[in-house]
Amino acid sequence: MTTMKILKPGMYTTIQDIGRYNYQKSGMSVSGAMDQFSLRVANILVGNKDGEACLEATLFGLRIKFDGDALIAVTGANLMPRINNKPIDMWSGIKVSDGDELSFETAQSGCRSYIAIANGIDVPEVMGSKFTYVKGKVGGFRGRMLKAGDEIKIGCLGENNLTSIKKLPIELIPSYSKDNIVRVVLGPQDDYFTNDGINTFFDCEYRVTSAADRMGYRLSGPKVSHINSADIISDGITMGSVQIPGDGAPIIMMADRQTTGGYTKIATIITPDINIVGQLKPGDSIRFKLIDIEEAHRIYRKYMKVFDFIRESVKKPGCGTIAGEKFKVRVNNKEYEVIVQEIK
Repeated sequence: MTTMKILKPGMYTTIQDIGRYNYQKSGMSVSGAMDQFSLRVANILVGNKDGEACLEATLFGLRIKFDGDALIAVTGANLMPRINNKPIDMWSGIKVSDGDELSFETAQSGCRSYIAIANGIDVPEVMGSKFTYVKGKVGGFRGRMLKAGDEIKIGCLGENNLTSIKKLPIELIPSYSKDNIVRVVLGPQDDYFTNDGINTFFDCEYRVTSAADRMGYRLSGPKVSHINSADIISDGITMGSVQIPGDGAPIIMMADRQTTGGYTKIATIITPDINIVGQLKPGDSIRFKLIDIEEAHRIYRKYMKVFDFIRESVKKPGCGTIAGEKFKVRVNNKEYEVIVQEIK
C-alpha cells in the first residue's frame, strides 16, 4: 500500500475531479477543478482516465511525503515544485520513491497546481465523484481542505507505469498572464442592460479583487448599467456565468457556485477560457471579447480534440514520451539520470 502524508497543507488544498453531475436539482453544485484542462492533462500523463481525482493546490506551501513508490505529474500554475528540495519538471510524469517529499513554493505564474497520481487517490466516491465540496462538507478527504498530518491512500506504481515517462509537447503547455482576454457569448439576460452598459462591459478592463475564491470572482472596474432592475426570478447558473448585481460590478461564477441565482447574467465565458480564469489571482486583469454561439461551438469542438491529440502524442517515442533503459551517472560530483534509447 502507498500513502501520502500531508506535512503542510499550503494555502488551500483539496481533492478535485471533473465534477459531480446530475445533482443540481437537489442543490448540489457540479463544482470540480477550477482549471479542468490542467487536471485532465495531469491524469493523461500518469496513465489515468481524464477525470480522475487530483490534488488542487493554491498559491503556495503544500508539502507531501510519500510512503511508497508512485508516479505523479504536476500541471497548472508554476508553484516551483520540488522533490527532496530539487526542482522537477512540470507537465511531465515524475517517479517518486518511498520517503520522497514533494514541496511547493510561491506561485510564479498562475494560481492553482494539479497533482495527479498514477492509479488515483483512494477516497470514497460520493454521488459518483471524489471532489471536495468544502461548503457542503461533502466528498474528497472527510469533506474538507487537507490538513497537516492527513494520511491518504494512493494508487501503487504498476508495471505499466514503469515503461515510459510521458511529457506534454511544449507547444501545448499553457502560459498564464496578468493580462487576459476571455471570450464570452451574450446572455441569457443581456436584454436587461442598456446599450451603454453592454458597451462598457466589452470596452473596459476589469481586475480580480481580493473577493475571489472557488465560488466566484468579484471584479473591479467601470459599472455596467441596467435598464431597470438587476433582479430576475432565480434560474440556473453555469460555471463562467457573469452576474451583474445592482451595484453594476461583474461577478464571475466559478466551480463552487450556487446552483441558482437571482441576479442578471450579461454573458457566459466559453469552456476553454474558464481554465484561464481559474488561474487568475487578485490584481490580474480581464477584458471580455464577444463571440457568437456558432463560433463558441467550433472552439469547443477543437478544444476537446486537443485531449485526443495529447493522448496520442504522449504514446509516441520522441514526441512527448521518454522511453528506454535508465542509468545513473556521476559527473563532477553531480549525479544525473540518463535514458538510453535505441533509434531505428
